[in-house]
Order: sequence, then C-alpha cells, then structure tokens
Amino acid sequence: MDRLAFNAMAAINEERIGRHQLSNDIANVSTVGFKRTFEVTLQPHQAVGEGFDSRLQPRMYANDQIILDPGPLMVTGRDLDVAMNHKTVLGVTASNGELAFTRRGDLKVNSNGVLETGSGHIVRSQDGGPITVPQGFKLSFGSDGNLYAIDPAQPGVPQQQVIAQLLLKDASDTALAKREDGLFKVDGKPPGTDFASGTGPVSLTPQALEGSSVNPMASMVKLIEQSRSFEHQVRIIKESKSNDESGASMMKVG
Repeated sequence: MDRLAFNAMAAINEERIGRHQLSNDIANVSTVGFKRTFEVTLQPHQAVGEGFDSRLQPRMYANDQIILDPGPLMVTGRDLDVAMNHKTVLGVTASNGELAFTRRGDLKVNSNGVLETGSGHIVRSQDGGPITVPQGFKLSFGSDGNLYAIDPAQPGVPQQQVIAQLLLKDASDTALAKREDGLFKVDGKPPGTDFASGTGPVSLTPQALEGSSVNPMASMVKLIEQSRSFEHQVRIIKESKSNDESGASMMKVG
C-alpha cells in the first residue's frame, strides 16, 4: 500500500509543472505575440536504493524552448503596430537592463519619447541603444524594420526620414528559451547573450499584430485530461488505503 500510494502521490507532484505551464498558456490566449514552449513529458525513472530493479517512479521532464510558429495575423491599421514574419524576433531591454527578445509588436512612445513595447520594455535599435522619437512627428514602419518619421510642420510635401532601424534577428537557427519575465533568451546561454542572425528572411508586417499561438480548444482539452489524471491518482490512493484497512482487519483476533 505504501509503494502504491507513494507512486500515485509522486505522479501528482510531478505533473504540477505541466499544470503550471498549461495555466500560463490559457492565461495568455489573448496576449499579443505570445509563444508556447514545448510540452512537458512524464517518463518513468528507475528508483535508486534498496529494493527491486523494477521499481520505477514518474518524473517530469520540461523543455523551455520556444515554438516560433507564427500565430494569427490581425490587421489593426495602427502605425506603431508591427507583426514579425517567419521567425524574426525583436531585441528589447529587459527590466534589469539585459538584452532580451520578443515577438510582441504593439509598440508605443512613452512620456520620455522612447519607443517601447506594450508591456513597457524599451525597444532597441540596430546599434543596441534605445530609439528616441522626435516629438510631434508622424511615425511609420517599413517591412525591413526601418522607422520613418514625417514632420507635419514641414512646408511643402512632407518627406519621410529614417530615424532608426529596429534590432531584428532571425532565430530559425537559434534555440530560444523563455525568461521569467516572459521575454526570450538564447537557450543554454546566460541571460543577456546576443546571437547572430540566421539565414532566414527578417521582415515585418506594418499595421498588424500577431496573436497568441495558444489554441484555446486544445488547451481546454488538455486541462480536462490533467484534471481526470489528478482524480485518478487520488482514487488510487483512496483504494490502496481501503485495501490496507481490509487486510489489517483480517489479522484481528476474533
């Protein structure tokens, strides 16, 4: 009974990582540019110590690598909205000052005139610094990542001027993992590590946003499966307790 209940309890504890990941995916169904990571798997692991060699315990293996498959494209018509095409990622500055990457393209200009994402992370230019926008200028993006500005007060026909280029990288040849703040980092490298752009194309779709890559229906089905698995493990613990009590009652002296 002890081994049976222990195995069931170990399975419940190990599956918590999958439950946390699934809960995070469901919470970000409507988050712009959100990317899922590879799913966790529950595998048998041989227990070390005294006992039979056939003793196996469940162990959860997680993979934090990001799946960069494109999400649904939403046309907004807003000049500061951009959607990264293919496996392009945007370089930003994390809250601790480190270099990080994201697929979130709902950009805005803060009160200091600096370009940032909708979550408040400063967007980096190709030279690695922040992008300062002239006050009162009309902004627009090109498909190559250039930021154009037009001075409405300019006499005659206003001319577009390139004021910066976004730090865009192709991550088709680089494995990215998720940071604690939701941004991306190079998998297996210290946070803030840069990487060379791959051979894939780097481009944007202006006036559009990329939706979350989470499938709500598939996530709900997985949530139901995990709930049933939890109930099944609890039922095993209860049944093993009942069997133990029945066996103990047979040993009582009449």
